[in-house]
Amino acid sequence: MILKDRIHGSLYTDPSIYEDEMQRIFREGWVYVCHETEIPKRGDFVRRRIAGDPIFAIRAADDRVNIFANRCAHRGNLLCTDDKGSARAIVCKYHGWAYDLDGKLVDVPYPAGLTCDRGELGLKALPRIDSYRGFYFASFAAEGISLREHLGQATQLIDRTCEMSPTGKLKLDAGWVQHRFRSNWKMLPENDVDGYHVNFVHPSFAEAIRSNYDSAAFKNEEEDLVAETRDWGMGHTEIDFSKAYTRPLEWFGCDSDRFPEYVEDMKKAYGEEEGLRKVTKGPPHACIFPNLFLAEGNIGMFEPMGVDECIHWHTPMILDGVDDALNKRLMRQSEGALGPAAFLLADDAVIAERTQEALGQSGGWLDLSRGLEREHQEGDVTVGHLTDEVTNRGFWHHYRTVMKGPAPVSRLERAA
Repeated sequence: MILKDRIHGSLYTDPSIYEDEMQRIFREGWVYVCHETEIPKRGDFVRRRIAGDPIFAIRAADDRVNIFANRCAHRGNLLCTDDKGSARAIVCKYHGWAYDLDGKLVDVPYPAGLTCDRGELGLKALPRIDSYRGFYFASFAAEGISLREHLGQATQLIDRTCEMSPTGKLKLDAGWVQHRFRSNWKMLPENDVDGYHVNFVHPSFAEAIRSNYDSAAFKNEEEDLVAETRDWGMGHTEIDFSKAYTRPLEWFGCDSDRFPEYVEDMKKAYGEEEGLRKVTKGPPHACIFPNLFLAEGNIGMFEPMGVDECIHWHTPMILDGVDDALNKRLMRQSEGALGPAAFLLADDAVIAERTQEALGQSGGWLDLSRGLEREHQEGDVTVGHLTDEVTNRGFWHHYRTVMKGPAPVSRLERAA
């Protein structure tokens, strides 16, 4: 159902395919969970879901991050009910069982009635947890490729994001906004790195910011568009706007004299030439397979909720070591682009939902051939014109590789 230049619409509509994806991609693969700055202190936690399974990440006493199934080992009650918070211990509200920050069962009310081994009644930790530059990923599978292998060349995209700060660090502490889409989850990473739709889906956005992004995405003539699409391998994809920016902070919609201290701090941190290059090139606009979105001044997540339902998460990308005014501008731009009454996300939701409705149950074949004959290689990265479907092909070809792997273990077999 996935060929070199087309895919079948049933990939968005078939419930059995969706269930297979949840196992092969989201439970057996690496999935982005949270950022270190969301849980900075001992006992801080955030609640998330992976493939419909509730989990939470919590900072332990030794500064490690643990990620557990959000489920009491006794009778399966939800443990963390708040989206975020801080706790000295994890206590179940059903029967009062208490666990320490490493998931060990430490207290049971009326203990004489419990005669089994308490050591076997701790919380279920996800077997693989790893991080890259503060971004924490997890997997329900005990075995598989390492996180570094999964990220591959896309570590450069995360590096570029973090190094928009003179300290090389981000702060994702401004809170998350969630938008529910009545569409299949795969339409989110596809659309977010699709450069072909911008002029048609977002005309009001184009008019509002045309002076800043004209050559990046809004020129009327195809040959005048200098931005590019990139397939980094392993399903990681990018729209690279950087060739359209010729001045520092042009990507930010202003000149360098608006934030001169930031520009100078970047030069001091990375050297005159490299610092200037970073503030001119700007942050990436890229998707890390399967669910992390490096959205220029935002960080996003994609959460599947069903074959025809998903949630798009986003939070402003707050930079460490910069003036408050710069971060406030980042927040305002985040609201303007992706907020509840913003230019972009509502438009994208309508398009995704219309596509889901149009596919019905039978789907039909969908074309992905645009730019296939003019894409080229830059090392191991496939590069195409802004309007070419390089990113879509990159996503789907990796998807095919993952989905054609060994048969997944059933839920009952995993439980045994």
